[in-house]
Amino acid sequence: MTDRHLKNRKLNRLTDYDYAQPGYYFVTICTRNRVKYFGYIKNDYMCLNIYGAVLYRQWSWLAAQYSYIGLDEFVVMPNHVHGIVIIKDIQDVGTGRDLSLPNKIKSLSELIGAFKTTSSRLIHEHGLVDFAWQRSFYDHIIEDDDSLNEIRTYIRYNPKFWRRDRNYN
Repeated sequence: MTDRHLKNRKLNRLTDYDYAQPGYYFVTICTRNRVKYFGYIKNDYMCLNIYGAVLYRQWSWLAAQYSYIGLDEFVVMPNHVHGIVIIKDIQDVGTGRDLSLPNKIKSLSELIGAFKTTSSRLIHEHGLVDFAWQRSFYDHIIEDDDSLNEIRTYIRYNPKFWRRDRNYN
């Protein structure tokens, strides 16, 4: 990538924000070129195929793998996913002597990277060798209960409004 491309590239994350600190984070992760790999919408419901099912398993895997995170609403759409990741306060997870905790809390980018890497590997193993995620992802720091409830509703009803979604193509 040239310096000119780097200069014009939009930064996705806040520069002075610690994305490993406790909080609620809304994320959207899209497939490369918005290709519809995960199933289809019928009668306002998402009908998952095998690749979409992989995403639900890997989303759950995140919470099982990293004890300091929680997961809230999540939906798989034909070419993207929406979810809420909760990075917990380390004191809520265990004591400093808890050897099951990692030495360092992973940032939101590292957590989403783990999700993308493991889900891609499994999707490839299921035969979809051309599958790829779009580079990076969208995030929004959820700052209050009103915003949290609004985002939960958005995620929950996303299949119903698929034809109006900016990722519909």
